[in-house]
Amino acid sequence: MKALYALSSHMLRRLDPERAHGLTIEALQWGLGPHAPESRDPRLAVKLFGLDFPNPIGLAAGFDKNGEVPDAMLKAGFGFVEVGTTTPRPQEGNPRPRIFRLSAHEAVINRLGFNNKGHDAMLARLKRRQGRGGIVGVNLGTNKDSEDRAADYVKGIETFEGLASYFTVNISSPNTPGLRALQSRAALEDLITRVLGARKSAVPVLLKIAPDLIEEELADIAGVCLQSGIDGIIVSNTTIARDGLVSGAHAGETGGLSGKPLFAPSTAVLRRMRELTDGKLPLVGVGGVSSGRDAYTKIRAGASLVQLYTAMTFQGPGLVPEMARDLSALLKADGFASVADAVGADVPLR
Repeated sequence: MKALYALSSHMLRRLDPERAHGLTIEALQWGLGPHAPESRDPRLAVKLFGLDFPNPIGLAAGFDKNGEVPDAMLKAGFGFVEVGTTTPRPQEGNPRPRIFRLSAHEAVINRLGFNNKGHDAMLARLKRRQGRGGIVGVNLGTNKDSEDRAADYVKGIETFEGLASYFTVNISSPNTPGLRALQSRAALEDLITRVLGARKSAVPVLLKIAPDLIEEELADIAGVCLQSGIDGIIVSNTTIARDGLVSGAHAGETGGLSGKPLFAPSTAVLRRMRELTDGKLPLVGVGGVSSGRDAYTKIRAGASLVQLYTAMTFQGPGLVPEMARDLSALLKADGFASVADAVGADVPLR
């Protein structure tokens, strides 16, 4: 079975990236995805936000923008799945081509621009899967031409509350002009106040930040988050930096870079955010995760959960059970009885 997935992944990589992704979603809808063994490793279980995660390895937003295959990805072994980014109204996103593989770096550059079918399409699908179990978060965005961007996030809370296990407020994509300005202190205070005020229940709300922030900006975000009552921070989105990339096809394309080159800078921001929040806010580590060792490094840097997406482009969805086994072995080797015991082990707090 692993050889079959390796062959199909190789064939998909010969196609245009966006076409390959569309075919992958279609295959998953037909039940052609991998099924991880039904096993519950108590060492990997995480209790966070009032939710019970069977393991800390999650699917990052961007893979399933319209909530079409969350259950297929849960069956593939993910401990949780984040769908979206979804915006109130459907939008086409930026002109094609807008996804570029950098195979030599196991990286991807995208400038999709929140292309999705809108809240109504996502809502219909999430209603159909009610009662199936599994942790499915909803990543919220804003329409490109919105005059009141905070209102778009509020609408997302109002639309999906009761259906989403948690929400992610995505203000860090580099592909919607002006979006990252919402990370400034004044704009962020207003946004979080309005978003949390829209909740009618205790559904967790997380904030997803960029890896390209300077120290002052990180300190402002940490301060606002600690004061606001937001439930956690996802570190981080894609980067506009191109450090370490060799010249070649697509290396100079604009957009957000994900994959292995993002691992070190995103982990550095993760470590710093743990220090700035003094370990008082749960963190989710994203960026360049492609192995159990990578996940373990993020956890020791302060992440209670991790997410991945780009690694599947190069290794296939069968990667996740292998990551879980390796992570469990690493925890055991270092004497940790649980993921929670290892969180922040490399970042001592004052």
